[in-house]
Formats: sequence, structure tokens, C-alpha cells
Amino acid sequence: MRLAAVVLAGGQARRLGGRDKPMVAVGGVPMVRSVLAAAAGAGAAPLVVVGPGRDGLPGGVRVVREEPPGGGPVAAAAAGLEAVGRSADVVALLAADLPWVTAEAIGLLTDALVEGDRARDGAVFVDDGGRRQWLCGVWRIEALAANIRQLASVDGVSLRALTAGLDVAEVRWGRERPPYFDCDTEEDLRKVVDE
Repeated sequence: MRLAAVVLAGGQARRLGGRDKPMVAVGGVPMVRSVLAAAAGAGAAPLVVVGPGRDGLPGGVRVVREEPPGGGPVAAAAAGLEAVGRSADVVALLAADLPWVTAEAIGLLTDALVEGDRARDGAVFVDDGGRRQWLCGVWRIEALAANIRQLASVDGVSLRALTAGLDVAEVRWGRERPPYFDCDTEEDLRKVVDE
């Protein structure tokens, strides 16, 4: 399977006072760079960031904008998939604020797409409460693209709605530093800094 990565980096970060959340450094590294490094380490190419242009992204990363700007995760996913085109079969769809995501974690999700003779449409981590972590998953591009084509509009649509009807593997991490932990608030940032 050829793996690409689409990193969603266009949110408003209202709970962080409007700071450019993807560029907030954890351990001295902006979170978006950590996510891109994990994806590259898992063998993903191309690497696409969806959101406003930013200085300091690694070379070779393609930056695109969702339409409409600020249209939410499905609008961003659609723009990212268009940028990937036919260069990959599966895509890691990742939030830009995952300081603990690793190449190993992305590999676990990719491996979960095939279970025996069964080919799944996607794989996501599930937290301790049983909630699917939609912004830390790996998906078959054609399955996502087919669902996007069925939407009247991508503006404001949730990832849960986009993935309705897809065969999704649920992966549990079961260790510390869950790769799906995202930094939405100052308290979240303090947690990762204190680790």
C-alpha cells in the first residue's frame, strides 16, 4: 500500500486564545512538524498540510487550503485528498496538534486496514472511553473519496458523518502517551510539557 499523509492545520484554536496551535512548540518542536516527522517516518509521501501557509515547514511539504477556508475537517480532508491525487492508496489523516503521534502508531493503524482476508476502509484509535479518534486514522483513499462525492457540500460536515457506512477497524493503544492526544487547551499543553 502506498501511504500519504494529510495533516489538518486550519482550525481557529479558540480555546487557545487564537494562537497558531500547529506552530506551538512541544519539546522545542512545533506540533505540526512533529506530526509530519511521524508521517514521514512511517513512509508517507506525499506529505500535505491543509491550512494557511506557514513559515518553518519542512521542505517538500505541500500546503493547500480548504474550500471554503475554515470549512472544517471534511473540507480540509477533501482538499488534502485532491492534493494527494493518485500518488497513494491510503492516507493518514491527522490533526496538526498531536504531540505524541509516532511512526509506530501510524504503522499500527496501517496494519489494521487488513485483518486476515478482510480489507477495512479505515482504522482509527479508540480512547479508553471507547470514543473513536477521527483525527488520528488511516483510510483507503477511494473509500473516503467516494463518500465525499456523495455529499452535497463539504462545508461544516463532521468526520463522523463522512465516514458513515465505512468498515472501520478500532485500534487501542494501551500505553502511556497516546498518539491521539490533541492539545486543544492550555491545560492540554501543560500535560504534554510536564511529561
